[in-house]
Amino acid sequence: MIELVNISKSYPTNDLYRDLNLRLNAKDKVGLVGRNGTGKSTLFKLILGEEHQDSGEIKLPKAYKIGALKQYFDFTEKTLINETALALSEEDKYEIYKAEKILFGLGFTMEDLEKDPKSFSGGYQIRINLAKLLLTEPNMLLLDEPTNYLDILSIRWLKEFLKNFQGEVILITHDRDFMDSVCTHTLGIVRKSAFMIQGGTRKFYEQILANEEHHEKQKIAQEKKIKDLEEFIAKNKARAATATLAQSKVKILEKMDILEDLDYDANLKFDFNYKDSAAKFLVEVKDLSFGYTPDKILFKDITFALSKGETIGIIGKNGKGKSTLLNTIAGELEALSGSVDFHSSCVFGHFGQTNISHLNQNNTIMDEIYSVNHKLEEAVIRSICGLMMFSGDNAKKKISLLSGGEKSRVMLGKIIAQNVNLLFLDEPTNHLDIDSIDALTNAIKAFKGSCMIVTHSEELLRAVCDRLIVFTNDGADYFNGTYDEFLEKIGWEDDAVEEKKVEKPKRNKKEIKKLRAEIVTQKSQATKPIRTRIEEIEALSGQEKLKHEQELRELQKQLDKLNDEFQKKLDEI
Repeated sequence: MIELVNISKSYPTNDLYRDLNLRLNAKDKVGLVGRNGTGKSTLFKLILGEEHQDSGEIKLPKAYKIGALKQYFDFTEKTLINETALALSEEDKYEIYKAEKILFGLGFTMEDLEKDPKSFSGGYQIRINLAKLLLTEPNMLLLDEPTNYLDILSIRWLKEFLKNFQGEVILITHDRDFMDSVCTHTLGIVRKSAFMIQGGTRKFYEQILANEEHHEKQKIAQEKKIKDLEEFIAKNKARAATATLAQSKVKILEKMDILEDLDYDANLKFDFNYKDSAAKFLVEVKDLSFGYTPDKILFKDITFALSKGETIGIIGKNGKGKSTLLNTIAGELEALSGSVDFHSSCVFGHFGQTNISHLNQNNTIMDEIYSVNHKLEEAVIRSICGLMMFSGDNAKKKISLLSGGEKSRVMLGKIIAQNVNLLFLDEPTNHLDIDSIDALTNAIKAFKGSCMIVTHSEELLRAVCDRLIVFTNDGADYFNGTYDEFLEKIGWEDDAVEEKKVEKPKRNKKEIKKLRAEIVTQKSQATKPIRTRIEEIEALSGQEKLKHEQELRELQKQLDKLNDEFQKKLDEI
């Protein structure tokens, strides 16, 4: 369906590809992997025509549409339906039902259609962008880190949607579990070329390792053969009887394609330095509550004790207070009530998005490492920089010149430079590539101290977390069990369900329009009295509103049931 032939691309300071080749067939879903800086996002720009290759050709079928999901939100209309309808083609600009159908398929309700698109959560704003993209009816989706800034529920929903998408997909993501569950193939940019296999990332890296071992064995065998040929030529070229034979060996040597030494990528590999502690509990939290205003409480009366060697995961939707809880425990925010008691031997390291913003832009990487431990000698600082993949002169780079992933590695380096027994990690996998995330996961597992992690990565949760603090619509609750036990015993209240495939209607447009109009009218008539009563209760003040809480819950249930019934009718058209 799409073919890249002998693609080369370079910049003044970097060669990205040399003779890169790739062919995708119908319904292939491809996970694109490679170290940061190898040109994954650039490959998308080449396919989209936003940049041009130095040489080679990109072949697309006639009328083949490629769509890229926007990560940023630039909404200009005041209602969801009007914003989404902007994506309709000129000939379909009055076919609003098309926008409605896709929005309903993506989990929006009839009531949502008139809401401001900016009022939705980040996960639902991604769905708005996706709805606009699908209205263009693309044959292929190019998705560059689509899970960035999405919470677990939105990630689980997007995963199911992509599994059911009927076109081709190329996906870049640092979330290995997400990629492996969606993709049929794995494509890697390795040593400035492309290599693709059928299967997931683990199979891909196993194959790369096997290929490298085979190459090294071939190279050893070739070097031995070259040595034997050179020795034979040296011994026999001067003898008349063997000179002809020696000359033939010279020709063999000249025609031989010499296998090059493989250029191996630097790998992140490290351990956190553990400060010994005899404490049973490193930190005890009791009745902790926080809110930016008294009437907007993010969490209330959280109580738990963190044992030595234990890891607690903090999970939930965006905007519910996960990072705020971690920052409150770490002392960066003042609690409304409750207490946080650290054992006298406790020393913690804190990795968070706020910490990254506090990096001194004028400092070098070495300066930042030194700033947290003035006792370190230069050789030790350079060693830590090397562990974080900043070797040689790279350790003297200024923070202002670093990418997001490089700044994350500097923050990890600053924690490594200290002896700690408690780690606070807020979204530590953001900006790291798959290899670096594996190294971080292994370092957390090997750490003898305790850890608290805010993350949306289900893979990291499964790998390291013993217990959870779960943020839901009703606040935060402590869960004494692993993530899989949480899914089995409780699960998410708004968990992702398998989306129906968005297919073109088989009826003609007139018939569909008429049927939809009838159903929408029926729905409006059936739900109007309930919606009117809900609005009356919502308009009440304080105590009066509290008296009608039970009635409000019952009305909402009735409304949800009716919405579901009419939605099924709409889906059947």
